[in-house]
Amino acid sequence: MKHRTLTNTAEIEEIIRKCQACHVAMTGGDGKPYLVTMNFGYRDGTVYLHSSQAGRKIDILKNHPEVCIGFSTDYELRSQSADVACSYSMKYRSVVISGKVEFISDEPGKIRALDIVMSNYSPRKFLYNPPSLKEVCCWKVKAEKIECRVYGY
Repeated sequence: MKHRTLTNTAEIEEIIRKCQACHVAMTGGDGKPYLVTMNFGYRDGTVYLHSSQAGRKIDILKNHPEVCIGFSTDYELRSQSADVACSYSMKYRSVVISGKVEFISDEPGKIRALDIVMSNYSPRKFLYNPPSLKEVCCWKVKAEKIECRVYGY
């Protein structure tokens, strides 16, 4: 069974919305890869993220804003023969988004970004207090490239 590539925007967005977390890959100034798992929001071809204002990922992203963000879901082990190890494979749906990080520094922009992130996890509306808004680092990645693969479905 071969994987198939999806290009339909509605199907791609359905896969992203099923995910509880994403994996953000970046490369530091030393050329070493760094990967973090994060909560996220997604709207109109843009991934929204938030974090502390300080730390390894922020240090990397300020100098090297290019990232690759992975989403995957619907895992299911399958086999052609239960007794043959090499006949096993995993069904899955995945999306990879590449783009550049843009930091959001204004309060209305942070509120919008946080609302988009929170809407991925709850239908409720939330309030944000000024000290928290000042301390949080919000960022977005507009998709420059989207790749979607499905295997076994």
